[in-house]
Amino acid sequence: MDHPPYRAAQELELLLGDPEDRDAVFSHARCLELDEREEFPTEICRALEDWGLPEYYIPVEHGGRLTDYETVLQVMRVIARRDLTVAVGHGKTYLGGVCVWVSGSAEQASALAADIRAALPVSLALTERAHGSDLLAGDVLGEPDGSGGWSLSGEKWLINNATRGSLLSVLTRTSAEGGPRGFTVLLVDKRTLTAGDDYRCLDKIRTHGIRGADISGIVFDGAPVAAGAAVGAVGSGVETVLKALQLTRTMCASLSLGAADHALRIALDFAEGRELYGRRLVDLPQARHVLASAAADVLIGEALATVAARSVHTATDELSVVAAVTKYLVPTGTETVIGDLTKVLGARAFLKGVHARGMFQKIDRDHRIVGLFDGNTLVNLNSLVNQFRSLVRGWRRGSGDVTGAGAAFDLSTPLPPLAAERLSLVARRGSGIMATLLTSITQLEAEAERRPELKQAVASAVRLLAVVEQVHESMDAYRTVVTDVPPEAFEVARRYSLCLAGAACLGLWVNNHVAGGAGATGGLWRDAVWLRAALDRLLIRLGESGPESPEAFPHLLEELRAAGRAGALFSLFALRLHPGVATADPPGSPSDPVTGAPPGTAPVRPSSPSRPSTGNAAPAATSRPPATGHHDSDPQAGSAVIDTRALHRTPGHPRGRHAE
Repeated sequence: MDHPPYRAAQELELLLGDPEDRDAVFSHARCLELDEREEFPTEICRALEDWGLPEYYIPVEHGGRLTDYETVLQVMRVIARRDLTVAVGHGKTYLGGVCVWVSGSAEQASALAADIRAALPVSLALTERAHGSDLLAGDVLGEPDGSGGWSLSGEKWLINNATRGSLLSVLTRTSAEGGPRGFTVLLVDKRTLTAGDDYRCLDKIRTHGIRGADISGIVFDGAPVAAGAAVGAVGSGVETVLKALQLTRTMCASLSLGAADHALRIALDFAEGRELYGRRLVDLPQARHVLASAAADVLIGEALATVAARSVHTATDELSVVAAVTKYLVPTGTETVIGDLTKVLGARAFLKGVHARGMFQKIDRDHRIVGLFDGNTLVNLNSLVNQFRSLVRGWRRGSGDVTGAGAAFDLSTPLPPLAAERLSLVARRGSGIMATLLTSITQLEAEAERRPELKQAVASAVRLLAVVEQVHESMDAYRTVVTDVPPEAFEVARRYSLCLAGAACLGLWVNNHVAGGAGATGGLWRDAVWLRAALDRLLIRLGESGPESPEAFPHLLEELRAAGRAGALFSLFALRLHPGVATADPPGSPSDPVTGAPPGTAPVRPSSPSRPSTGNAAPAATSRPPATGHHDSDPQAGSAVIDTRALHRTPGHPRGRHAE
């Protein structure tokens, strides 16, 4: 299916060149070298600026090319697919400017747009060493200077581009008492300050992943800040930040989708070329199961992110719900994908310079931070818990912005400009996406009356509806919870997220299956192949039993393999990868010391054309798939558990906070 937001991403993908060409500016080899040296990817960022990437950080009303957030999502996904460090390091500028787009004056927006267009890095300074994600505990203080401005003092820490950034949106305590109305966002221009006197930058923090990114800090010491630096009204800083984060949390899905795309392709290439027990790995049942399940999870993330990005425009006042769900579910889903694919790659998942240059281990390390910044997992689940009352009420009444949700689902509907004034901290009428679930199921049932191949999808959708009812009953028990949220409420919020993703998948398919079935990715849309697999995976992740006859998964795996052979992104929508995309070092080559076979057996080299597969790609009936037949000597292969102490390699730096 051809979808316009993917066209800019397609242009950028082809322009960036072959990632396996060592001489290309944005090659895998160069990214790995920079990672080893913990060096910022300056030259790569310059190439992206030459293409015009900063224009996509500037809303069209301020002269940029940010017409819709769906396009930005896909552009950043292409970059993240090549290297997350680049995506995080450069994309931070959008995050730094978003408070101005939400609450700033026309003069501020015009000046900021000019600076971003000139490729000046902009940063968002929220977190502090002692307080982490607790925005209301911030100590950085702006004291009145007697002339309408402020004298700024205090430290911001774990800030992306704190050192490189020329401008910083600083969440500042402007009332000694603090509180929800005691903070203001100040747009601080370091070019007007004296380094060493007014401020000093803290050393870059050595991190486990995104090693080249400028994760550092800044200390202000009575820095003079003019009155015109206040973004929005004095005292509105927390509200501005929370609204702005709804946009950035939605866009964070691009980072996880890019990482998942790359990891899945690496594992698929290995499985296609590796031979075990006289058969190719891709033909062995357990490997097929892992690959098909991972493919389904990737498409779930893509479908949810697509609906969320469109909801920015069509259901803005409900973004507090879908943004939190997206920021929780897409990164955690990608962590699961990466962990599960480790079972296919075995030891190669952790080795440098072996399969695919060792990019998989870099993807794994880099992606671990995505779930932390812009609000970590618990922050986003807590945001949902705080909205349980309105979400339950909306579900029972069938309310919510159903029209906006329908426009988000229907890809032929033009997106209106973002009306930032509609952003709300709470979805007061509930979720329109969830409210459409019954209608989507009714439409699917009607389609299945004349297409029996859809009966399996109907059965899964009806099972999902039953779970949705149960989840809302559980939510009702916590509708008055505001603080001291019990662990059980977080689990309910997790289940709600999976249910909302299911509603998004159903809405997307029933509104676009005709157009989808006619395009380049038609094999996924026809017979609801991707929808059936997505619903079954969501049910398994909800703790339900797997389908009795999961025929969609073998079909899904074949679509994944076909995309690999065609040099296309495995996606609901058409996007060609650069023609040179391939695995750098074929598995089983003399430089590959890991056999992938059980201990004590000789290496088995890949054969020429394989026999047709009869393996089963279906998921197991539980959410924990068995290990694959690829028995590398790696007792931890496939573990998706993240050691939260692992981010900082320098002793003494805690990890339990989001590093913006």
